[in-house]
Amino acid sequence: MTCSVYQLQFTKKAKKDIQSLSPKLKAKLKDILRYKIALKPESGKPLVGSLKGYYSVRLSYQDRVLYKIEKDRCIVIIVRSKTHYGE
Repeated sequence: MTCSVYQLQFTKKAKKDIQSLSPKLKAKLKDILRYKIALKPESGKPLVGSLKGYYSVRLSYQDRVLYKIEKDRCIVIIVRSKTHYGE
């Protein structure tokens, strides 16, 4: 199945992460989700190791959007949208 636009779903942790972002980063995240991840989710960086199967897109110097693609259902699950440093 090919999808022209993927549906986005957010985990509870991702929703909490988004609430703590600055307004500027929220706007940037909205653009990334709408124009990059929803249209071409494979354009993110594929991760390796324990996060194999997940993708990452840079939001800021230390913040990343972490997501997983379910191609058969045309869904992208946003797992995190904040830093992974120091956690």
